Parts: sequence; C-alpha cells; structure tokens
Amino acid sequence: MSFHTDDIAKLLVRLSTGFVLLPYGLDYAKDGLDFIYNQLQANGLPTFLGYGVFIGEILAPILVLIGWQSRIGGLLIAINMLVSILLVHRAQIFEYNEFGGWAIALNVMLLMGGAAVFFGGSGRYSVSRGAGKWD
Repeated sequence: MSFHTDDIAKLLVRLSTGFVLLPYGLDYAKDGLDFIYNQLQANGLPTFLGYGVFIGEILAPILVLIGWQSRIGGLLIAINMLVSILLVHRAQIFEYNEFGGWAIALNVMLLMGGAAVFFGGSGRYSVSRGAGKWD
C-alpha cells in the first residue's frame, strides 16, 4: 500500500474542516435561524439570505467530508465564513480572546480550510477520488 502524502493532507484538511463546521449548521437546523435573521436585519439585508447557512454549514461540509464536488463545497464554506466574519464578527477582527488568541481564529481557520479544499481538491481518498474538475 502506497501512501500519497498530498492525498493524506487533502483528506485531513477535508475532515477537519467538515467535522468542525457541520455541527454549527446542525445546531441552526435544530434551534432555528433567529440569530442569523437578527444579524441580517441589523445590517439592512433580507432575512431569506439566512437560509444560506444551511448551504454553507450543512451541505458544503457534507460535500467536503465525502469528497464529492468538494471544490464547490470548499468555495461555499469559504464564502460562508467570510460572510460570517463580516456580518457577525466584524467588531472582533482586531481583538484577542481571554486566552490571548485571535477572537476570530476559528472562523479564519474554517475560511482557509474551505479555500484549501477549493484550490487543492479532494484527493485520492474521497468518493470521487479526484476524478473531476470540481473534486
């Protein structure tokens, strides 16, 4: 058995990004989108955009986790996290938390994880095995 280190790296990025983000989306599915609606309204945006959370935090992580259409999933995650940073965490961009870490570190890591999947693809250890342009 030959291990392809690039493919293992892609798998680890996909799994860490997907498994960290998916529970947030599932929480919104369980508890509702009131928080998102309030943020959208406070910024003068229509509340129907809140449904994008389900695309960016449930559908996209699933695509990334299984490695099917993972580049699209990665792009959706990156966009979702950029919107999250600008809409919800804008005031924290230059702040640190009580432990000395960057207040938006998780959001930025997920944004970069999504971007890495978008640019790197799914790799060999995926449903699509990196077969297509969008995998």
